[in-house]
Amino acid sequence: MSASTPESSILPTYNRFPVAFERGEGAWLTTTEGTRFLDFGAGIAVAAVGHCHPHIVAALTEQGSKLWHVSNLYHIPQAERLAKRLTDASFADYVFFTNSGAEAMEGAIKTARKYHAANGAPERVELITFDGAFHGRTLATIAAGGNDAYISGFAAPVEGFHRKVPFGDIAAVKAAIGPKTAGILVEPIQGEGGVRVASKVFFQELRVLCDANGILLVMDEVQSGIGRTGKFFAHEHFGITPDIMGIAKGIGGGFPLGAFLTTREAGKGMVAGTHGTTYGGNPLATAVGNAVLDIVLADGFMDEVQQKALKLWQRLAELQDKYPRIISGVRGEGLMLGLCIASGATNADVTLAAREQQMLVIPAGDNVVRLLPPLTIGDEDIQEAFTRLDKACQAVDAKLDAGAKS
Repeated sequence: MSASTPESSILPTYNRFPVAFERGEGAWLTTTEGTRFLDFGAGIAVAAVGHCHPHIVAALTEQGSKLWHVSNLYHIPQAERLAKRLTDASFADYVFFTNSGAEAMEGAIKTARKYHAANGAPERVELITFDGAFHGRTLATIAAGGNDAYISGFAAPVEGFHRKVPFGDIAAVKAAIGPKTAGILVEPIQGEGGVRVASKVFFQELRVLCDANGILLVMDEVQSGIGRTGKFFAHEHFGITPDIMGIAKGIGGGFPLGAFLTTREAGKGMVAGTHGTTYGGNPLATAVGNAVLDIVLADGFMDEVQQKALKLWQRLAELQDKYPRIISGVRGEGLMLGLCIASGATNADVTLAAREQQMLVIPAGDNVVRLLPPLTIGDEDIQEAFTRLDKACQAVDAKLDAGAKS
């Protein structure tokens, strides 16, 4: 996009990189000017099976030629099938479909509160949330996340959250539990917060705490779910299950689709009339969701994700050894990885340098660069990513030298 591009009519809530894409295939995007970019952001973990996967395109085209929308006043076979596949592959008994991750988390929050109201304890409305958390951009989910920059200017934060408990600190969680506590809301891996990973023991102790106090464990797997970490859901790494969980991003493969899942017990308050959606779970969206699961739930797929993740991690460790002034560490799980940027540089420096090498990565909190490639990434593309990141780090390293000399 040139400097002469007219002013956009889109509300300027994003500082957009001056490039527009018109085609995608696998892990690659092509701009309107014909330049190819290696996409290690996948639309922020959305294009789980790559851009324009033939099976997804076929499902979208077939359903799109039949029926798009009827509303939830009627049975939707595609949604029924997708819900059954999700419950069969998880802890859950029920699924409610949404259009986004924020909607999914709103529904999860409502479900947790309604559970206690149904049990005769309507005062139990407070969810414990963590420092560095991100749960969406609605009024309730920004309150849950507790990022002051996101809350500022939108009146007092929505009540009902005990915010900014230190992530990974079980003693602090215990201290936060009180008579109004409805549950604990947590990401298995904090994505926006910087690919921060707490210990298996921490999550197992959260489960014990919830059971001991009669409260609910609510997981936000919007970014970490649908195979992203080498398990269908990230909480499987901890050997526990939540009571309620929100998902989105990867389940639609790029089509707007989300859901919250719940056990029968935790969802018992959500009876007819307590929640609704116009578009959520429509035939087109859920046909695409089923096509995504055809791929992700296929035999051996998760093993392949884990193998690819190991190869990528090894190459990133090489970069850390080669550029210690740029990369101080690598963290994450599966293909949800973060490069910890050393104090002399910034994640913005590395993100920009990668873009100059025609590679897309995503900055996150805690001075981290996120790497979220498609789960279908090939070995050649992993090698290409290493080559381009190597050049990007070299460029940042040279700028550090130039800055020191000046």
